[in-house]
Amino acid sequence: MGAVNRTPFIAGNWKMNLDHLQAVAFVQKLHWALKDAGHEAGTVEVGVFPPFTDIRSVQTLLDADKIEFSLGAQDLSVHDSGAYTGEVAGPFLAKLDAKYVIIGHSERREYHAEGDDVVAAKVQAALRSGLIPVICVGETADDLEKHGASAVPVAQLRAALDGVAAGAEVVVAYEPVWAIGSGQAATPQQAQDVCATLRGVVGELLGPDAAAATRVLYGGSVKSGNIAGFMREPDVDGALVGGASILVDEFAAIIRYQKHVGV
Repeated sequence: MGAVNRTPFIAGNWKMNLDHLQAVAFVQKLHWALKDAGHEAGTVEVGVFPPFTDIRSVQTLLDADKIEFSLGAQDLSVHDSGAYTGEVAGPFLAKLDAKYVIIGHSERREYHAEGDDVVAAKVQAALRSGLIPVICVGETADDLEKHGASAVPVAQLRAALDGVAAGAEVVVAYEPVWAIGSGQAATPQQAQDVCATLRGVVGELLGPDAAAATRVLYGGSVKSGNIAGFMREPDVDGALVGGASILVDEFAAIIRYQKHVGV
């Protein structure tokens, strides 16, 4: 079950940063930085996940300049339309050529009280709209102490995949909550152990083909200095990058992990 056929995916979650003008400038600079460095687009899939208000502007730029980045959103509603003030529906995102949507990020779980039931409903909403859910799972420091590293992420992933059809495309992102924004990343071995376990869950629920094809990402204090270590692991297929994804040179260096450090 090697990573041979899985294209590495480096996804940048901008969180609540960059207005639409800053977003356009950032994407242009990132594109130029990668071009100048001779980056080959097909070797690594690059995803940008701007705030909702930036998506149209970024989509227009990607389209006009033929920039080969994938576009994603940071969240979506469980509903496809209706009287839900302030919500953003999956079909709206699909019409903007968004390919991915992040679901169940620890900040949504913590600050918006999104439990496993909401996450599962959002996964279904994404799939209904033809979007690929990037399902975030991870444990807090407290969970780690009480249950060990994989118990909570495994339970979260099982809930999120409940009712998902075997042929559905999903991405799984393991983000230990204790590592996010802390500067203290998991070790490559810790990431590998949990990512391998999560791939096993995908295999159990969606079948062996899905397990072989599904990309499992690591997220939590990822930077250019530690990305190569994660990417050497057989079950880590990429990274969901937070803070470093809005720094042009740093994000470009993470994307180019194959060149600047060798794997």
